[in-house]
Amino acid sequence: MITHANSLLQLNHLSDNAVVELIPSFFHLPHTDHADGAYRLRRYSMVQLCGERLLALPESDFVQSTDVNHFQGDVVRHFEPLEPETVASDGLKEMCELFLEAHELARDHVIEVHQIRIVAINEHTPVAPEGVHQDGFDHIAVIGIHRHNIEGGDFMVFRERNAQPIMALTLQDGDVAILDDHQLWHYATPITACDEREPAYMDVFVLTAKD
Repeated sequence: MITHANSLLQLNHLSDNAVVELIPSFFHLPHTDHADGAYRLRRYSMVQLCGERLLALPESDFVQSTDVNHFQGDVVRHFEPLEPETVASDGLKEMCELFLEAHELARDHVIEVHQIRIVAINEHTPVAPEGVHQDGFDHIAVIGIHRHNIEGGDFMVFRERNAQPIMALTLQDGDVAILDDHQLWHYATPITACDEREPAYMDVFVLTAKD
């Protein structure tokens, strides 16, 4: 259910068709040279709806201040853009439309899209190496796409950075968590491979926007 943008926390769900369409695109994510590049494979694009089409805007680097990211704050990070097939997919368009409607944003509002695969490379691979944090945006959403052969990775929401979580949720395929980044904090617990002989990973999209 979609509620109004003044709510602190919303939970929603993508259609099964959207999830099935988006899962294969995560197998094409590159490693990066950044501090978390060995285990967080990633692409990043800014997108905008133009009529009924989703378009990728010109490539740009990504920077967060140390005020919100103590792990890689004030570091200019470059990521390869989302693949054209992903931008043109009905699944990503559905995700962006849900995001815009939930936050009551105009259809042509610019959205920043992070596509991330976290690979379990040790017993406790961090999903959020910056710890309990805010992202520094006016609107955010975290979307679970697929989990394979892992334990952990629970998405947690806090009213205060040093308080106990008010919600802990294992994001299953298609689960969407939309929250007020000004009033809430969030985190995800480390992941561990269930069977070390098999690939182990967690695939998510993070969508953000500024007013």
